[in-house]
Amino acid sequence: MAQLLVRGLGQETKTGLQARAARHGQSMEAEARDILRDALKDEGRPADVGLGTRIAARFAGIGLEPGELERIDWSEPRNPFEE
Repeated sequence: MAQLLVRGLGQETKTGLQARAARHGQSMEAEARDILRDALKDEGRPADVGLGTRIAARFAGIGLEPGELERIDWSEPRNPFEE
């Protein structure tokens, strides 16, 4: 596995990383790995893909038919546990 040395990290940043790692119950090294992985996770996604497109892609195939949402009566709030 590759290693990375970060020089010149300010004390405030180090303290923040320590606190965040403690909140997540892991070492600073593990927390830094998670932060880097999450920051780069979507790097390959085209920049022109908007939020709506990403949401639609995320929920594609859940079983809704075109126009199904438009047929729902949204005039009154409903409790799904009472239906």
